[in-house]
Amino acid sequence: MEKSTLELVKKCVAECIGTMVLVVFGCGVAVATGCVGNAGIVATALAFGLVIVAMAYSIGNVSGCHINPAVSFAMLINKKMSVKEFFCYVASQIIGALVGAAIVGLFFHGFANLGGNAVQDTLVQTYGNGGSLVVALLVEIVLTFAFVLAILGVTSRTDNKAVTGIVIGLSLTLVHLLGIRLTGTSVNPARSIGPALLQMIGGDFTAISQIWIFILGPLAGAALAAVLYNFIDSKKAEKTDESEQSDT
Repeated sequence: MEKSTLELVKKCVAECIGTMVLVVFGCGVAVATGCVGNAGIVATALAFGLVIVAMAYSIGNVSGCHINPAVSFAMLINKKMSVKEFFCYVASQIIGALVGAAIVGLFFHGFANLGGNAVQDTLVQTYGNGGSLVVALLVEIVLTFAFVLAILGVTSRTDNKAVTGIVIGLSLTLVHLLGIRLTGTSVNPARSIGPALLQMIGGDFTAISQIWIFILGPLAGAALAAVLYNFIDSKKAEKTDESEQSDT
């Protein structure tokens, strides 16, 4: 096996493990608490954030700790990974999410409720079913945009390396605090696909019927964040170059 291929395999294994751990602990806490009341919401939000912190400092040096197709998509747009790497990462993330969802199902004796995403009753009551799906899509776009923008910003400087995992973890906690009552918060297609597929096996088709929201929304939000961050960062680079030229 060529060295480059071996390195990619290692990265994919890391992404698979990281996504599995994210689903086990994030969705596991969501199932355990039922996201009932403020305490359940805060506990679930913290679980997702803390998992990201833990994984960032354990597998971050191997794969960059994307564990999210939306993050990988932003990196692809920013030319920080190849098309081949992107598809390998995404496949690994989905496999990890499936394994994680299976573990949660075994822990809680069934696959009917795995913390999968669905448009919540509050949105349906406010907008009606059709309107709620549109709002849910917008929610996922906005939340993912904010999350991925934070990732792109904090990872753009090597000086931030010591705090990168903490910033990203807190950012994920933040978007969950707002989004759980609206969509359940995905901002991660793999984390939604895994539980949704196994919930379907368990006889609950709600999550899988709405899975398009949790694929399209995060990918659109990530793309928007990548394009806008490129624009902001390029302007900053131009000003730096102009300043250096004027000094000479």
